[in-house]
Amino acid sequence: MIIEVAGLFKKVRGWFVASPPRALTIGLFVIIVIGTVLLKLPVSLKEGQSIRWIDAFFTSASATCVTGLVVVDTGTFFSAFGHWVILVLVQIGGLGFMTMGTLFAIFLRRKVSLKERLILQESLNQNNLEGIIKLVLRVIYYALTIELIGSVLFTLRFMADMNPGKALYYGIFHGVSIFNNAGFDLFGDYRSMSDYISDPFVNILSILLIILGGLGFVVLADLVEFRHKRRLSLHSKVAIYTTLLLFVGGAAVILLFEYTNENTLGPLGLGDKIIASFLHSMTPRSAGISTIDVSSLRQATQFLLVILMFIGVSPGSTGGGIKTTTFAVLIVSVIAVIRGREDVVLLRYRLERERVYKAITVTLFSFIIVVIGTMLLSVTENHTFMVVLFEATSAFATVGLSAGLTQELTDIGKLIVIFLMFMGRLGPFTLFYAVGPKKGRSLYRHAEGKIIIG
Repeated sequence: MIIEVAGLFKKVRGWFVASPPRALTIGLFVIIVIGTVLLKLPVSLKEGQSIRWIDAFFTSASATCVTGLVVVDTGTFFSAFGHWVILVLVQIGGLGFMTMGTLFAIFLRRKVSLKERLILQESLNQNNLEGIIKLVLRVIYYALTIELIGSVLFTLRFMADMNPGKALYYGIFHGVSIFNNAGFDLFGDYRSMSDYISDPFVNILSILLIILGGLGFVVLADLVEFRHKRRLSLHSKVAIYTTLLLFVGGAAVILLFEYTNENTLGPLGLGDKIIASFLHSMTPRSAGISTIDVSSLRQATQFLLVILMFIGVSPGSTGGGIKTTTFAVLIVSVIAVIRGREDVVLLRYRLERERVYKAITVTLFSFIIVVIGTMLLSVTENHTFMVVLFEATSAFATVGLSAGLTQELTDIGKLIVIFLMFMGRLGPFTLFYAVGPKKGRSLYRHAEGKIIIG
């Protein structure tokens, strides 16, 4: 009997580690379940509060998937222990549980196996295994350094509004949450950081943390080594240029659309309007914090935010979306077709067809998931189409901005949003590879056919 159980355990373990996408999928789900149990404990809640399993599950999924959508107010509902549970889940979700596991393995002086390296390669979205452990160490070093600086600066600012102990507590929580593009805050009443709408220090610091968390650790490593190499990789250039283009362009459109809206930017001075526009151009890319009421934005602005959320941040970062590089490849591919050119060229480099096909596939898969999620939520929830689309996109892109639907979700709606967050954090490819058949070489080619396009 013992031998049979041992054999079964070995088979289960073999099935688990045989595929890196499968290991990532199951591992992320296990962490969400552990977080759910911890958040359900009375010690995680403030006195007199109780939480349903579905709400604890939703909160744990939102934190682990670094989304920030909440069905209960984080600041007023959870105790200090609950806040730390959420923050640990955010840290694990932002850096990746395999990254955190590798850190512990290194501390324990345990050798990282080949299978574990393959899982790391998948989680960090790398093309090869060369230097993967060194990259992991850089990821941890960069993340902790940036979080430390951000936490200290937030603490110094919050000390003007609260006692030093609370300021430190708030500083650490928001420094980690914002860098990891999580969107959780402690200010209460679902108002996010609206108290600091006219505070340039908080706004600029938040924007910088979001950008650093969203560029991706490969780009950060490239920037740090720039003084020695004096050059950036094509990936880093595309990620940086696309980020800046979306950041500036998005801010300009938001300022134009909301300039006279009395419920958002209208009452503010010109300087505050510009700062708020830049923050809300960056935060939809995956951060989820806000200083204005998103539900009060004009529909044109809300739709712009949907587009920015869908694009998201860069690969290998703490955020979601189809990613900036995917968006850039799609744009240059369209330009190549319009100009009748066979090669797709980006910044004077010819792109492999495989990269173009992957960009198209990722975008189409993501679009289909958002469409299905929107359709299902339209059935289960009694809200306008724009609000439902906004919430579905925010969940899939792991953004955390809400137009007011999340707090009113039905239990079925919560499960749909949880699935969208889970898919968005893993990425469609990872989940499909986890449950799909193994890749194999085709033994034959079909005859070429022609169809009319357009």
